[in-house]
Amino acid sequence: MSSFYIHIPFCRQACHYCDFHFSTSLKKKDEMIQALAKEIVMRKDEVQDEVETIYFGGGTPSVLSTEELRFLIELVYKNYRVITQPEITLEANPDDLSVHKIRELASLPINRLSIGIQSFFEEDLQLMNRAHNATQAKQCLEEAIKYFDNITIDLIYGIPNMSDERWLKNIETTLSFDIPHISSYALTVEPKTALKRLIEKGEIPQPKEEFAERHFFLLVETLTKKGFVHYELSNFGKEGYFSKNNTGYWLGKKYIGIGPSAHSYNGTHRSWNITNNSIYIKEINNGNLPSESEELTVSDRYNEYVMTGLRTIWGVSLDKIKVDFGQEYYDYLIKASDKLLVNGLLENKNHKLIVTPQGKFLSDGIASELFKV
Repeated sequence: MSSFYIHIPFCRQACHYCDFHFSTSLKKKDEMIQALAKEIVMRKDEVQDEVETIYFGGGTPSVLSTEELRFLIELVYKNYRVITQPEITLEANPDDLSVHKIRELASLPINRLSIGIQSFFEEDLQLMNRAHNATQAKQCLEEAIKYFDNITIDLIYGIPNMSDERWLKNIETTLSFDIPHISSYALTVEPKTALKRLIEKGEIPQPKEEFAERHFFLLVETLTKKGFVHYELSNFGKEGYFSKNNTGYWLGKKYIGIGPSAHSYNGTHRSWNITNNSIYIKEINNGNLPSESEELTVSDRYNEYVMTGLRTIWGVSLDKIKVDFGQEYYDYLIKASDKLLVNGLLENKNHKLIVTPQGKFLSDGIASELFKV
């Protein structure tokens, strides 16, 4: 099974924290849609497996019209073998999700909405320069749950000046809509972002890691009590509502990425398209795929499996390490993990290394200690 990702590189306005590839100008939207369509057809021979998920990411895919989304979905069906009931996800912002737009989206094969709420508080949304307001955040959910059963929302914690009480209120508000899946991330200061510049100017306080860590454990505790499974470091889902698209990434399945900046993986090689809309459109129209690729070494694949595995409830299988990477990597991992097991940050369950509850906030750091360079 493979996953299909389509990157829509447009946003109505730039969030201060975002370092993804996008443009706030929609002038080239029509040209981009046609270029995406050409790449979809151009690469049809790359995917031999059935496609089990189609994911519209960005950027903000909800800026596309219903007709544009339908056109791209039908093109995937026409050129690839898609399973009978695929998971088809659309990332959307609340300011795009009017009553009319939600009803239109419900007429498409899209069966999962990923809504970028981030916070239900005006001061947080303004600090992050989100395009929607707190009222829109609630209104879009009130309407979306009438038409979509499978909804996930994004929340951000560790925001400067966000108290524990305000963070808990965000979680409680989410739960009041009976949303079956939540993705939640710490506010991260990336280089070359507006947030980074504003912090350097002293206009916004530096996010504090201790606040983010406390918010993380409040989130885990609250959602676990409400029946959510903390199945990946940043993801919580009710049974039957785990993201099939993202789970495929974490379990090392193949995926193809369409559009500028999109990445692809076929099991041995990783490739990525150019992060420039104009050049992408020009090259695609000339029949060229503007991408680079690299062959992953054994160490690359081992490190990636360790990193993704430790973020999930499925952990890192020691048996898989031995079979896929050999005795040398198995012995290395056993030795490297010993201290982490003793310190209580890792545990060995049924021959699988799994991060303990106390180590979850440190998952990426724990993984780096097990990497083979």
